[in-house]
Amino acid sequence: MNPAKVKRRHVRQLTDLPNVGPSIAADLVRIGISSPAQLAGKDPLALYDALCAATRARQDPCVLDVFMSITRFADGGAARPWWNFTAERKRLYGEKI
Repeated sequence: MNPAKVKRRHVRQLTDLPNVGPSIAADLVRIGISSPAQLAGKDPLALYDALCAATRARQDPCVLDVFMSITRFADGGAARPWWNFTAERKRLYGEKI
């Protein structure tokens, strides 16, 4: 969902989260996340690594940006576009992913 349209009180399913559409929601389900509440306290890099392992393919690094955005949101942060996390991802993880 577009972060500007997210209303925290209405977040009940994965596609209600900022930056999550049907494809990312399916990826989350694939790695055992079926509700937004399950994202609280999760490590976005661990989610990314789990998805890469589950698909047996390196995922686009932008997926990690999305995971950073939704874990921060689940922990009480603002709904922000995924690309707001790109510079932080590059700083934290560099070429690791």
